[in-house]
Amino acid sequence: MKQLPLTDEWFHGAVSLEHREDGIKPWRIPYADYELYAPEGIGGKAEICAGVRLRLRSDSAEVAVSFLPLADAAAMDCLVAGQLFLTLSLPAGATEALFSGLPAGINDLEIWLPQNIGMTVTGLRIGSGAAGDPLPDRRPRWITYGSSITQCVAASSPSRAWPAIAAADCGWNVTNLGFSGNCHMEPMIGRLIRDLPADFISICVGVNIYGAGTLSPRMFKPLLIGLLETIRDRHKETPLLVISPIYGTVRETEPNPLGFTLPMMREDIRQTVELLRERGDRQLYDLDGLSWFGPEDEAFLTDGLHPGAEGYELLGRRFRALQQAALQARQL
Repeated sequence: MKQLPLTDEWFHGAVSLEHREDGIKPWRIPYADYELYAPEGIGGKAEICAGVRLRLRSDSAEVAVSFLPLADAAAMDCLVAGQLFLTLSLPAGATEALFSGLPAGINDLEIWLPQNIGMTVTGLRIGSGAAGDPLPDRRPRWITYGSSITQCVAASSPSRAWPAIAAADCGWNVTNLGFSGNCHMEPMIGRLIRDLPADFISICVGVNIYGAGTLSPRMFKPLLIGLLETIRDRHKETPLLVISPIYGTVRETEPNPLGFTLPMMREDIRQTVELLRERGDRQLYDLDGLSWFGPEDEAFLTDGLHPGAEGYELLGRRFRALQQAALQARQL
């Protein structure tokens, strides 16, 4: 096999790329501003490769991605023409993913990096007699922000996370800003989303704030307003969908230490969207999380909070229709 030059053009879905002596490390924050995304790059989650993929056009029968030893077991996917071709389950310590037996002819390939760990890519190789070029992604850009339910660690593989499924269904180029346990509407996140190119933006907030008790009922709406208004500094006309929490079993009725329940958060989100729309933001929309994943779907939760692999597939398949309905309802 032959080595292709390892350059930025192969990488998609990352916010920034750190060029290290031994390879390229994708980040989901601007890595040069790591210290500003306290604590530790938003709880150590911004280095995880959720939604990050390599795109190439090649006639090779095999493609190999090499990387520094994996910190934990992980999966990587190879898509051919947008369809899942092969999933590799890699043990901790693995240093290469080899996708072989690819269809004959020139193929558009996507290699999805793990959604549960970070990695430093050290090489990209194809067959010695094959050609390979970076494959641009000119689809509309979608930024989606959320918690572990957006990062989707428990998805069966990285391309089966719900944002990946929804992006394929909608024809979008996705950047996944799901940070497990760390979706707290930090001001730096508003600035980040504001500064990224986007044709559509969605945020799903509440469940980490409930769990960690980081915001009281007094501060939830003001911080949500601040987040949305910061995004609007540069995305004044970009459709922006605010999604309230999906069904959360005991969290529906049991107040957290600050007196919050998920139904209270859903109402605060609805009221906030209504307020900003009344003030002229006609491209702001809301989606009730219970209409996306409700009490009838409880069997798909693994711990009363997180969907399992089947639940994430369900969220991905449902998203397009609900997103379109939410936008159309506000345009009537």
